[in-house]
Amino acid sequence: MSTRFSKALLTFELLSFRVLLLCLALPFASEALFASSSPTPDIPQWNVFEAQFTSTVMYQNPFQDVTVEFTAPDGKHLSQAAFWDGANVWRVRFSPEKIGEWSYQTHTSPGKDAGLDSQTGAFRCIPYTGKNALFQHGSIRVSANHRHLESADGTPFFWLSDTVWNGPLKADPASWQTYLNDRQAKKFTVVQFVMTQWVASAANADGRLAYEGVGPVSIDPVFFQWMDAQFRAINDHGLVAAPVMIWTAPWSPFAKFLNPGNSLPEDQIVRIARYMAARYGAYQVIWILAGDGDYQNEEAERWKRIGEAVFGDNPSRVVTIHPAGQKWVGAAFANEPWFGLIGYQSGHSDASQQLRWLWQGPPSTEWTANPVHPIINLEPNYENHMNFNSHLRFDAHAVRRAAYWSLLCSPPAGVTYGAHGIWSWETRPAVPMNHPDTGVAQPWFDAIHLPGSTNMKYLDELFTSLSWWTLLPDPALIVDQPGDRDAATFVAAARSQKRDWALLYFPVGQTVHLKVDELMSPNLVRWFNPRSGQWSGTSSLSTDESTVSPPDDQDWIAWIGADRSN
Repeated sequence: MSTRFSKALLTFELLSFRVLLLCLALPFASEALFASSSPTPDIPQWNVFEAQFTSTVMYQNPFQDVTVEFTAPDGKHLSQAAFWDGANVWRVRFSPEKIGEWSYQTHTSPGKDAGLDSQTGAFRCIPYTGKNALFQHGSIRVSANHRHLESADGTPFFWLSDTVWNGPLKADPASWQTYLNDRQAKKFTVVQFVMTQWVASAANADGRLAYEGVGPVSIDPVFFQWMDAQFRAINDHGLVAAPVMIWTAPWSPFAKFLNPGNSLPEDQIVRIARYMAARYGAYQVIWILAGDGDYQNEEAERWKRIGEAVFGDNPSRVVTIHPAGQKWVGAAFANEPWFGLIGYQSGHSDASQQLRWLWQGPPSTEWTANPVHPIINLEPNYENHMNFNSHLRFDAHAVRRAAYWSLLCSPPAGVTYGAHGIWSWETRPAVPMNHPDTGVAQPWFDAIHLPGSTNMKYLDELFTSLSWWTLLPDPALIVDQPGDRDAATFVAAARSQKRDWALLYFPVGQTVHLKVDELMSPNLVRWFNPRSGQWSGTSSLSTDESTVSPPDDQDWIAWIGADRSN
């Protein structure tokens, strides 16, 4: 074979490989990114506008020192940090909220880099006409009454999240599509995951790290280019991304080596988190600043400073914290201007005191505290995960019990599901990395079919068929609470603000007596089967008869009211 022919063949193979990579990337590219290729691109409202700049100076390890000032159609100015994307490439991403003509100009140290300073451009924000609910309704924010989340147009947003901590780190594009298709079909609305190496994943699937070093850290743009596609795919499936930016788990002996929140000094945590916020803040995202720590006392003060340094006083996206098991962060962070919702973790135990924490502890007692925030259980027990008390595996019933308790013991804003094997993204039966007490996990492609995830679909269909955002906990509805005798049989009860209907969850079939004068004209009872998603027939409830019994000895939800017009 001649040298000339060999070179030509090599060139053809490289070109073919690049075409293949482009084809593989197409499913993950949003319409907005394609639209930005024209001189004055049209960007659908709430989508992502992206602009690229070429620096005239080569940087070894740059972080944000470039800001882009966007001018809205009404003349309002909004600033967004640009981010380095390797070599001499810088990018800015921005999600426009107002229809009309936008312009922008870059700013950096005068005279420092002509390629990054005073660069200008424009785009048009046009109405979104697709079918993705995220872009139909707009970015997620805290509602006016601070009890739940809503879209920009005021539509209540029901948080139904899936825990896939390692998914974006480990999943190949085809597997990620399969997973997201399943979760979209099952009515999930949010995906929780981890952004960097952490105690359960030492690197991504290519062996790359988000950052290296301790001080100063150096980021790997190729790692984040990998994450770009995962983010876009989440939003393209109508799901909100809820990434943990900085994992912090002091309980692990490997924490100081693998978790950024345990191994990095405060200033370096801020640098990495601000980089992530610049790179992904234009997506439909709810930030989880820190994960799995005990954010009390000095730790709380540290994370208050970090939150302020990363997000300031008026973040464009909702921000929360994911604490360790049965640790409550409401009192510590409630007054922070960047803190948007109270997340908690009820944990992985069925011991009586652990079960009681959910319906006697802070989730059921602190929701009246001011200032008010949405309250969401970000980590109930995972399906098929080993129970830390009985050492049995949690089944779908335990998952449903934790979910419905969580939703009815606080004003409902949403709940999170988790499955062993999915959270750690196992590809063969294995014990997740550095989690020896959790038991052998199924591969993700088997765990995806566990019945609890389908039960979450039915849960979503139930709540979204009702005015769920009007519910308030009302344990006084139950006269003889079975949970007082056996924690596992607690009947959770909530009623609408107008007191015209109520929702009760029975973990097991049992007769209870109701205090019917808590409600206005309660004369109908309907039973919802959380295992099948089906409603039973309607029966009468007379005002002088307060006894209610589920159809059988399994778990049921009772709807009680005068009619179904709520």
